[in-house]
Amino acid sequence: MTARSADAETRSPGPQTRPADAQVRRAGARVRAVRLGPRSLAALALVSAVGVAAFGWPFLAPPASSLSAHAQDAPWLFAGLLVLLVAVVTATISESGLGPKAVAMLGVLAATGAALRPIGAGTAGIEPMFFLMVLSGRVLGPGFGFVLGSVTMFASALLTGGVGPWMPFQMLAMGWFTMGAGLLPGPDRLRGRAELLLLALYGFLAAFAYGTVMNLAGWPFMGTLASSIAFDPHAGVPANLARFVAYCLATSLGWDLGRAAVTVVLTLTLGPAVLRALRRATRRAAFEAPVAFDAPPP
Repeated sequence: MTARSADAETRSPGPQTRPADAQVRRAGARVRAVRLGPRSLAALALVSAVGVAAFGWPFLAPPASSLSAHAQDAPWLFAGLLVLLVAVVTATISESGLGPKAVAMLGVLAATGAALRPIGAGTAGIEPMFFLMVLSGRVLGPGFGFVLGSVTMFASALLTGGVGPWMPFQMLAMGWFTMGAGLLPGPDRLRGRAELLLLALYGFLAAFAYGTVMNLAGWPFMGTLASSIAFDPHAGVPANLARFVAYCLATSLGWDLGRAAVTVVLTLTLGPAVLRALRRATRRAAFEAPVAFDAPPP
């Protein structure tokens, strides 16, 4: 064997690196920046269960309960609890595999989403950040999506000065919103127009769901300011449900419709380019490729 051929042989990648690279780059493979392990799933289920109770307590607590008697205090208590739980679930998911590459992508996407939010300032539902959350959750999976949604809403609240008892509810709701996009079917096979239509439909429905859920967070604060649509701690579930529907129709239907329409339009127009960019970035980052080192030549 000549010296040149021996040198070429030592420079060639070892067999232990090729399967990993091929596994990451194979056609149709889905790369996940964060893998949800059992501990992460348990933490996520816990914070989601507490979040459901925090949002829906007006319908879950009986009229005679002490919680209903403190209707003005309960949102503050739940907000403080949600801050701790969202921090716990984020730390748990991060521990399960949020490496330096994923942290860098999380920072870029969260900063972009936070910068997009003030563009419309919520006017008539012009909130372009929602379409970015849908596409990011689709490409990077539900684990990364939950972390991204929560961090983006936290960063945008600091950027716009929107810090208050509603912020933990916004973080949790946006985490659900982005995570849901990562749970949509056909992540490895569905491409093209069919995928765009699926994402647009999800964005349309989830935009209304986000607005409705956030209405639950602020509705108990109304007190007696508007007796016909305010939460009544002494009324039963059917009466309060009718009040809540009237509250949504009177206060947020226009904003929710605008948010849904903007999300659909941006998904259908900018979606192909953004999806390609996100998938190209995840392939180059090779989140799941194990690091292997060749032995030095003798």
